[in-house]
Amino acid sequence: MELAEIRHELEKTAKSLAGFRGSLDLENKEARMAELDEVMLQPDFWNDQQKAQGVINESNALKDQVNEFYDLFGAYENLELTYELVKEEADEELQQELEEELTQLTDRLSQFELQLLLSEPYDKNNAILELHPGAGGTESQDWGSMLLRMYTRWAEKQGFKVETLDYLPGDEAGIKSVTLAIKGHNAYGYLKAEKGVHRLVRISPFDSSGRRHTSFVSCDVMPEFNDEIEINVRSEDLKVDTYRASGAGGQHINKTDSAIRITHLPTGVVVACQSERSQIKNRESAMKMLKSKLYQLEIEKKEEQLAEIRGEQKDIGWGSQIRSYVFHPYSMVKDHRTNTEVGNVHAVMDGDLNDFINAYLRSKIS
Repeated sequence: MELAEIRHELEKTAKSLAGFRGSLDLENKEARMAELDEVMLQPDFWNDQQKAQGVINESNALKDQVNEFYDLFGAYENLELTYELVKEEADEELQQELEEELTQLTDRLSQFELQLLLSEPYDKNNAILELHPGAGGTESQDWGSMLLRMYTRWAEKQGFKVETLDYLPGDEAGIKSVTLAIKGHNAYGYLKAEKGVHRLVRISPFDSSGRRHTSFVSCDVMPEFNDEIEINVRSEDLKVDTYRASGAGGQHINKTDSAIRITHLPTGVVVACQSERSQIKNRESAMKMLKSKLYQLEIEKKEEQLAEIRGEQKDIGWGSQIRSYVFHPYSMVKDHRTNTEVGNVHAVMDGDLNDFINAYLRSKIS
């Protein structure tokens, strides 16, 4: 890279940082951080644990954003100093170091921009993710369990917490359905990119003839709501069933009927939770899920834009997939909305999803 090119990239970086500074409103964010610090010092802070956790989450999110900006700005200033040194006296090794650090800073700025773009009303919320295999029996159910592992790995890499709310195992292998709560700042903002039908092409391990099979699983993602919305749910509109939990690999199996399934009769919405040993706690979690789904229905009716919250509803089958995962006759994962392709399908199945998520988010704001 010539010095003129480096100068041009540094000027672009300075312009990006100036834009971030303006949109971040640092003064107000730092004032809010100080206010939250005062709240956390109050002796009665932990009396309401759910409220306290909300304060901590907001404080951490603000600090992460503000500190990252200052780190980026500090890195930029160091590069400017290095550039001046190289300009005054040619040093090939120092110039190479400058180029490498400039590339790293550009990547960090790109990620920071994505975080700032997650500004829709519920992007910051935890996410509820549901997987439902399509037709195809064991083959599709096994594909469901592969996606379950993929999303769990992705969430762990982001530092998110994963909680299994409901799990229905397949007859021979895999899953019939699973519901996860993925908890962390902007979990919904990122995972909304995964909403849709996912298609697998491979040589089936369940086919003794070694034939190639195509399987489909639908992924639905919604924001988790706590007390920030008010939804009136009348008890007479609910059908509540209790049943014995039956988690993966024998976990969560109880001798009592602690799992809860709630059906909202007017809309037909069904939710289930078996993550806790307490029936009361499972009911609380199921009601949160129900309120999230009912609120989505309200948004859809008001705005007539299904894509805003739930995304397009499609049949779980041919022609409706958002992404294809091909294991045979070649290795590739392709997102059909953005045309993003990755050749290493095994890395994707290990949770390397950010290329697809980032491309999708950028496509929505470009």
